[in-house]
Amino acid sequence: MTTVEPLLLRQDAAGVSTLTLNRASQFNSLSKALLSELQEELDAIARDATIRVVVISGAGRAFCAGHDLKEMRANPSKAYMQELFRQCARVMTTLSEMPQPVIARVHGIATAAGCQLVASCDLAVAALDARFAVSGINVGLFCSTPAVALSRNMGRKQAMEMLLTGEFIDAQEALRRGLINRVVAAGDLDAEVRKLTDSILAKSGLAVAMGKKMFYKQLEMGLAGAYQLAAETMACNMMAADAGEGIDAFMAKRAPQWKGS
Repeated sequence: MTTVEPLLLRQDAAGVSTLTLNRASQFNSLSKALLSELQEELDAIARDATIRVVVISGAGRAFCAGHDLKEMRANPSKAYMQELFRQCARVMTTLSEMPQPVIARVHGIATAAGCQLVASCDLAVAALDARFAVSGINVGLFCSTPAVALSRNMGRKQAMEMLLTGEFIDAQEALRRGLINRVVAAGDLDAEVRKLTDSILAKSGLAVAMGKKMFYKQLEMGLAGAYQLAAETMACNMMAADAGEGIDAFMAKRAPQWKGS
């Protein structure tokens, strides 16, 4: 009897849910089945008020090598491709729409849709030896869907250079371009991710969720509309018990006791 390894691992601890892509022998490439499981878990987490932060990581030697090219070549119909890329887009969109902040924990390579996954997360911490590329162009396929997330993380010319050349950039360059937030030695990766999760967990979950929703919505608006949305969000936030508690605690020089409302 052989044991079939799960495609996705989930571990919850102290308000943090860690989702680990578990196709190590395929460099965690995003098969349709893995995308389905990732979508299912993200949807479940989005409904779970006990989970405050999500971390996405990869098993084995890489974070994620993008789509499963062998699976794609075995299913060459246009209808299959349309459904695959719709499915992937839904996963990436869910990352920005769910109330919890999502952190990418990156090691090894993050290529094509794997780089898109990093760009779609709210925050990203990478090991010093991590490398990033949108390399579809090397096999005759412009990384159009990764371009959506990439162009929302870095300057246009920097994004286009990656998309047109398919060349790798290292973690320090990814940091300079705004693709990731922090770079640390591989042995310090978990500790650095924990610093971020601890910092977020110390804040009002209500304020974090409201702020995340506003942040992504205003990015797609004109300046006047963005300020209108931001002002309304702040007004609603000020009416919440957590805002009153936070201000009272600040003035009293004590730690706030968040109420979640």
